Amino acid sequence: HHKTAKESKLIMASNWTSVTVGGEECKDENEETRSTSSSPAADATTTREEENSAARPDSKGHEGKSAAELLIEDIPWIVRYRQVIVAYAPLGVISFGGPQANVAILRDHIVIRRKWLDDESFMELFAIGQGLPGPTSTQLVVSTALARAGPLGGITAFLLFDIPGMVVLIICGVLISTFVDPNNPPWYLVGLPPAAISLVFQSFYDFAKGLDKLGIVLCFISTLISILVNGDENISPDVTQFVYPLLLVVGGIVSYIDSRRKNPYGTYKSPSPGWDAESDLTMKRIGIPLWMGGLLFIVWAGVLTATVTIVGRAKAEGVTVNVYLEIFEVMFRIGSLIFGGGQVVLPMLQDEVVPNWMAKDSFLQGLGLTQSMPGPLFNFSSYLGAVYQGVAGGLVAWVGIMGPGVILIFAMVPFWCRLRRVRWFKSSLNGVNASAIGLVGAACIILYEGAVNTTADAMVFVFAGTLAMVYDLAAPLVVLAGGVFGAISHQDALGLGQVEWCAPDGGDF
Repeated sequence: HHKTAKESKLIMASNWTSVTVGGEECKDENEETRSTSSSPAADATTTREEENSAARPDSKGHEGKSAAELLIEDIPWIVRYRQVIVAYAPLGVISFGGPQANVAILRDHIVIRRKWLDDESFMELFAIGQGLPGPTSTQLVVSTALARAGPLGGITAFLLFDIPGMVVLIICGVLISTFVDPNNPPWYLVGLPPAAISLVFQSFYDFAKGLDKLGIVLCFISTLISILVNGDENISPDVTQFVYPLLLVVGGIVSYIDSRRKNPYGTYKSPSPGWDAESDLTMKRIGIPLWMGGLLFIVWAGVLTATVTIVGRAKAEGVTVNVYLEIFEVMFRIGSLIFGGGQVVLPMLQDEVVPNWMAKDSFLQGLGLTQSMPGPLFNFSSYLGAVYQGVAGGLVAWVGIMGPGVILIFAMVPFWCRLRRVRWFKSSLNGVNASAIGLVGAACIILYEGAVNTTADAMVFVFAGTLAMVYDLAAPLVVLAGGVFGAISHQDALGLGQVEWCAPDGGDF
């Protein structure tokens, strides 16, 4: 078909604001001007050309439908699925720098370049990921792909984003556990832990500087309680594991109560507009009905309850638990309790695996390696499992910690268009996120103690932190530079700063 001027105008309008509400087409007041003017950036976008071509109305009963509805119907799913593969395939090898950098890279790919979502929708999906347990950057990858090409698109994007880093870390975990003495690490690894810890400090600063007054208080309380619980030998790890999620729940409740006050201490965003035709069209692409979303919530809760009950009962009765079931239970439980992703997961992982699975030095070396890999920090689990039980252990650990976040984002996205207009949901997220940031602050203190043992370690920490925070160097380069600095300072090289940084048992002054 050849496009007439009228058809071209209709198609261009669909790229902006054309939706159908109650059988009438609603348009932006400036749509006429926009639809008759061309944008070089839009013309250069292959995705838009495909969509415009696919959206051409024909004579087979399409006259009564809006341009947006034609866009959804006339672009074959296989075309959108191929677009997802092309868009997300590079992310698994270029997404360095932690959760914040990953979100920025994804926004550039999805919102700016391809215009699959607008900024508001993108940030809403990001907020939902922040409010769910699991790795936020991975959940954002899944949800944005899900909104483009349905469930298979979401699963494909997840695998493309996470698998490259996971494979490398499993290999590293197997090799380190086989060839490296954790109590006497080689010269080329001594600089990795302090360099990695400097990046945790940077993440805490970046998170905390955006908090409002109430958020700072919640963050401070969360940090203090986490440090207290972690440092008290009289508190069992079985109790500690419930303190972290309790802090997040309390933070959400406090934030919600504050939002109801006439003059709240916190800053709260208004909910998005309610249900409209655009939301209906998005739901069609997602392809998951609400009842299926509810069923996925039940599946997640069932797996969590079953594994925790079986392992807990076996330990209470003194029965030996299958090692892979133990790994899966630990990781699935942590993945179900950690909100905000990223460094928030570190204190819980350390409590569970050190010293039960490995020495602290091995843990910190793996953290440094993970910081230098693309993909989410939750891939650290594959390294931990591989150190403990080889390749199979790494795979089980990775599936265990990723499972809750992926299941829950698939369950939540169908409810997204409705939750956008729920005020209590958005206000509660403020407190949950602030308390989660407090956990990152606690991780800074707890991990610093184990990573910085000598003056040389302290120098690496300051050097790497300066590169990251002052010169904005990418995380892999920061870890690499810290590793080189540590290797040069090693006692087998120049022997610089080989004095204990903190005097044992308090020391004498």
